[in-house]
Amino acid sequence: MSFKPLSAAVPALVAATMAVSMWGTMSQQAMAQSAPANLTYDARRGVFSFAGGIEHALPAVVKVTTLGAERSSTPEGPKALQGGSGVIIDAANGIVVTNHHVIEGGRNFTIDLIDGRLFDAELVGADKATDIAVLKVTASGLSQVQRVDSDTLRSGDLAFAVGYPLGLDQTLTMGVVSGLNRSGMGDSIEDYIQTDAAVNSGNSGGPLLDSRGRLIGINTSILSGGFGGGNDGIAFAVPTRIMDFVVTQLLDHGEVKRGQVGLTVGSLTAARARELGLNIVRGAVVHDVIPGSSAEQAGLRRGDVVTRLENRPVANGGSVVASVGIVTPGASLPLTYLRDGREMTTSVRVQEPLTGQALLGASQAMARGLTVQRAKEGVQIAVVEAGTHAATAELKAGDIITRIDGRAVGDLSGFVSALQNGSVAELSVLRGGETLEVQLGG
Repeated sequence: MSFKPLSAAVPALVAATMAVSMWGTMSQQAMAQSAPANLTYDARRGVFSFAGGIEHALPAVVKVTTLGAERSSTPEGPKALQGGSGVIIDAANGIVVTNHHVIEGGRNFTIDLIDGRLFDAELVGADKATDIAVLKVTASGLSQVQRVDSDTLRSGDLAFAVGYPLGLDQTLTMGVVSGLNRSGMGDSIEDYIQTDAAVNSGNSGGPLLDSRGRLIGINTSILSGGFGGGNDGIAFAVPTRIMDFVVTQLLDHGEVKRGQVGLTVGSLTAARARELGLNIVRGAVVHDVIPGSSAEQAGLRRGDVVTRLENRPVANGGSVVASVGIVTPGASLPLTYLRDGREMTTSVRVQEPLTGQALLGASQAMARGLTVQRAKEGVQIAVVEAGTHAATAELKAGDIITRIDGRAVGDLSGFVSALQNGSVAELSVLRGGETLEVQLGG
């Protein structure tokens, strides 16, 4: 097994350590002077350590326990449903950030501090699409973390995950930022930081810190190849760029108010790039443009490939969804795209969400969080928007809707007509050769 160095400073550290073990004559003062500038040397103990940069942030990392309702309580109190971690970002107001899936289904919540204190917490709001939730605790003597703009991160930066994994007390693990702008893990707003810092069950909602103890993301999920769901060195965190927007919305409104631009997009694959005569595999292909939308007004068409949005590179379809999903309606986003191999620029205005409306496009239709396309029998689901009635009904991309309220769905216009009135609809869905009956809220 071979190991790659975390940074160019590691060989210098190894050489310095060997020098001490071989000769033992180097003074601590000389050692400190010769230490690489980007490593911390504890002269008193004679060791290299990141404790000085990290320790001040640890009191802000909390354990979150989600409890059931009082009526389902045990004699000892409400029953614990699940747990995770969290981080205090505003000590004066007791604001704690965690994951949506940590608090999901709970009625009561508690916060454990590293000093042993335990407090009840109030749920301010939660956003399933980004897996972010905000709790509020009333307590004195709280600590908070300093936040840093996640757009300043680079692959190879050191990263520290802190939380309460696998029933243990507060635990710190170290790794690097393995990648940025990761998506494709589900029907969510995804623009994750990838890290190889060990993250396990119980770390959810805890902070990902840089080497100075500053918050860069909220640990939210892992990619595991084992049956036990343990750490395989691939973990994902919601970046502070997204977290800050969601937290502000939840504190101001109790919910997240998002806009839309009227685009349905997919990731640019190597096969699709060859079809379009392109020699790139980074970008988002426009599958459809909703009539009358700001995307149509901006001149975008089916087959365009978005390469930059809001002056940020677009890695895939998830990049577009994430960028639009954290912008309030009314803002204009500069956009760069390719058409017939030529680079073009435009600007798209973020519109108010079209909740409850059914929209018909040239090759796709949208309604109640579903984007569908033509299929041999009925219409096939292409996209399920997180946090919508469709997601709650557990509909999935690839499902084929054959009937709505007992009537056959023959085409896109039939789908739109059936869901236009906003009432609860009964869907017959074909999945894996089986027909399912699904209730879709209005």
